[in-house]
Amino acid sequence: MIKGIPVFGESESDVSSAGFDSAWCATDLGEYRACRYTYEYYPYASLPPLDSAEFTGAFQWLGGSGELVPEQVTKLNGLAASLATRNLTLPHDFVTFQTGSNLYLSLDEVSVTSCWTDLSDPLPSPVEPGAFLVRFLRDQQDCVFWYLCLRPSGEAFVVFSHLDYEYEHEARRDGEETKTNPDDKEEQWASIFWCAPSFEEFAHRFWIENRLWCALNGGDLSELDPELRDYLRHYAEPEIPA
Repeated sequence: MIKGIPVFGESESDVSSAGFDSAWCATDLGEYRACRYTYEYYPYASLPPLDSAEFTGAFQWLGGSGELVPEQVTKLNGLAASLATRNLTLPHDFVTFQTGSNLYLSLDEVSVTSCWTDLSDPLPSPVEPGAFLVRFLRDQQDCVFWYLCLRPSGEAFVVFSHLDYEYEHEARRDGEETKTNPDDKEEQWASIFWCAPSFEEFAHRFWIENRLWCALNGGDLSELDPELRDYLRHYAEPEIPA
C-alpha cells in the first residue's frame, strides 16, 4: 500500500518493458471491479486489452483534434524548447492532445474523481539520469499524479506516482525537507509506476473507464457504445444487460 492506496491483486512479475513496476491507478467499475478507497492500483496485466491500431495520434475516437488553441500552442512550444536543451522531444500525440480545442480538457471533463490538467516544466526523473517527467494530470486532492516520462533514447510513456515531483524537486533545490529520501533509489523506484505505452493509450483507457463509471452509477448500460460494452465484458461477473 502506498499513501493509503492499496495495490489490488499485486503481482511481483507484473513489470513492464520500460523497467518500472506496472499498474493502473483508477477507481471502481461498480460491481465489475472493486475499489476500497478513492483509487486502487490494479495490475496492468489484469486490464482489458486495447486495440493499438486505434492509436494513430489523430484521436479519431474523440472526434479529432479540432482547431489549435493559441495559448496552448504557446505553452507547448515553451515546454518543447525547454526539453530541447536536454535533447528530449515531446511525442506527437501529446502535442496534438494538449493543443487541440476538441481534446485538451477532455480528461478533466470526463473524470469522476475531479482530476484536472496541470502541465509542469520538465522535472528530472528521480530514478533515471537524463530522463525527465512532465506532469499533465493530477487528482483534485493530490492523491495521484500522472506524468509523461521522456528518455534520451526517444522513448515516451506514461507513469504515475503519489508524489508531486515538482514539489520534490523544488524542495530539494531549496534545501527543504522532501516527502521521500531522494538518495534512496529503492524508495524512489517503489514510488513510481508505468501505466501506458503512449499518451494516447493512457487517455483512451482513462476516457473509457470514467464513462463506464458514469453508466454504472445511474446511467443506462443498454445504451453503451460497443467498445465500452466489450471493455466491461472483460470482467466476467455480473452479466451486462443485452
